Amino acid sequence: MEAQAQGLLETEPLQGRDEDAVASADFSSMLSEEEKEELKAELVQLEDEITTLRQVLSAKERHLVEIKQKLGMNLMNELKQNFSKSWHDMQTTTAYKKTHETLSHAGQKATAAFSNVGTAISKKFGDMSYSIRHSISMPAMRNSPTFKSFEERVETTVTSLKIKISCVHCNY
Repeated sequence: MEAQAQGLLETEPLQGRDEDAVASADFSSMLSEEEKEELKAELVQLEDEITTLRQVLSAKERHLVEIKQKLGMNLMNELKQNFSKSWHDMQTTTAYKKTHETLSHAGQKATAAFSNVGTAISKKFGDMSYSIRHSISMPAMRNSPTFKSFEERVETTVTSLKIKISCVHCNY
């Protein structure tokens, strides 16, 4: 008999259609009046307990707000703390560290390249100002060896800068 009873019991949870069938079934005709009264009493008790729990939860939430106010904690402070913690958590990730390292390295290379360009331009402008003062016309200056040399160095520096910047991106 026990094996038969065991076979009738399901071990799997109810599926959607099973729940619908149970919800639409009318078990009240299978219950005695005494069982109905017991279930009604239990239902009232459960509803009362739920109401009490909601009231207790509400009181605890109010008390929580009061304590936070006394401690000077407000929504803005909590948002700041959450943001700070999130920012710190993000900074400790491997992806952030690698990206930071890559960008820092690229920035150093770009700074060095721009410094070289600036030095070259300053030197050439110094040479050109001397050349302009001693030159008769602009076309003559453009054909001068100093100007041609300046153009070549600027082109070389720009090309070198492009290569250095692209290599930073291709390594990572």
